[in-house]
Amino acid sequence: MRQTTESHRSTFHCPRCGRLISYNAHHCLYCKLPRPGIIARLPVLSDMLRGQVRFGEGIFLACFALYMTAILLDISGSLRTGGLFGLLAPSSSSLYRLGMGGTIPWNMGRWWTLLTATYLHGSLLHIAFNLLWLRSIGPLAEELFGRSRFFVIYTLAGVGGAALSTLLGTPLFVGASGSIFGLFAALIYYGRNRGGTFGSGISRNMLMYAAIGFIFGLLAPNVDNWGHLGGFIVGWLAAMLLGYQERRKETLSHHLLALAALIFVLVCFGIMLVLFFTTPLAPVG
Repeated sequence: MRQTTESHRSTFHCPRCGRLISYNAHHCLYCKLPRPGIIARLPVLSDMLRGQVRFGEGIFLACFALYMTAILLDISGSLRTGGLFGLLAPSSSSLYRLGMGGTIPWNMGRWWTLLTATYLHGSLLHIAFNLLWLRSIGPLAEELFGRSRFFVIYTLAGVGGAALSTLLGTPLFVGASGSIFGLFAALIYYGRNRGGTFGSGISRNMLMYAAIGFIFGLLAPNVDNWGHLGGFIVGWLAAMLLGYQERRKETLSHHLLALAALIFVLVCFGIMLVLFFTTPLAPVG
């Protein structure tokens, strides 16, 4: 019985391929994962390796939860209608407390809003459009790039779009559209590089969607077009640097990048939560 117990403790299932290997192995004999014993002690990273972390669904739920929170923080302010584009629009004070981005928060030292702003939305129509796009193209991007690369591209594009918008003087902004345009760009990059009927079809469709989005941004009021452009550029560059599944399967480095991005998101929202409960509400504008 003692020998069986010791043998059980010295072996485990590889966090990537699931085969039984030694805890002390320098790499998995089957899938070549380096230091599998160390990685197995990191539950989130192990789940990423097995493809069990669904970042798209998490983003969807986070955006919806934050939108509802912004509404509930100031219900009377949210019910003041401003036409179709202002229907159920959270008040500026609510969005500021939850991490609205722009030159005003940036000049006050709120650097984390470059990330938190990408999970906030300014009206019912705003969040409906963005979450419909996420539901439409998110699963495709996750399949073609892998879930970890998808999350890295989404996060970098959102922060990149927010950074360009802030640099060029947008006072206040919210929205996931920079990340959405980053996904458009990544899928266009994939289609152009893959080629063939499938790749050409994806590239053509995403180009059309991106063009519609840019044109809509020019015609509709209060749209952060610099954020769209910044997200598109960063999404293209991220896709080019990270690659896609058909060219190279996701590696440990991709999962580590996704884990770093997740930690960055949690840190930014952690700072927001601390200030939410400890800092008096400041005027916005």
